[in-house]
Amino acid sequence: MIDCLSIARYFIMKACEDGMEAEITNMKVQKLLYYAQSLHLALYDEPLFEEEIQAWRYGPVCPPAYHFYSKFEAEQLPIPLPESLPIFSPAQKALLEEVWAYFGGYHAYRLSDMTHLEFPWKKARKDLPPDASSAEPILLSDMKALGHQKLDVIEREHPSYALTMSKLLKDSLTEESVDRVGKGEVRDWLNSLLD
Repeated sequence: MIDCLSIARYFIMKACEDGMEAEITNMKVQKLLYYAQSLHLALYDEPLFEEEIQAWRYGPVCPPAYHFYSKFEAEQLPIPLPESLPIFSPAQKALLEEVWAYFGGYHAYRLSDMTHLEFPWKKARKDLPPDASSAEPILLSDMKALGHQKLDVIEREHPSYALTMSKLLKDSLTEESVDRVGKGEVRDWLNSLLD
């Protein structure tokens, strides 16, 4: 399993590759780690990294990664050397690419605001006031459920989604299917269940 710092370094390098290195702060890395963990849980039913994510005041935070980069506060994070990254599996790499493609363009504060509206962070904080500290862990099951929601949104917002769905609907309405339900078949099936 990969550790959270390796994934943080990956996102920092992606920001540099995309000319966004000035925007990659500790806060932004924390939110990217959270979304990467959520999506990985949804897709593979296991964590991407084992470090806990907690419901801090400004959103989800992975404490080891936060403390590692805490001296930089809201400043740009140092760009790691490529050799400091582990070799990611093709599935991990594809997931991290997707997380970066979808969430990487958002500002850290926008990502923080997004996480404040989502149930895993809210649930972990319970009824704490907005400015209260918390080290309450966000449940993996809650992040997994969020990951499923995000996958649905990402899929629907993909440029080819509307075209694909339109074609499927058109094809289903114009083609004769051998699996179409015939007149009276539903009634016959229901009656067979009652017998």
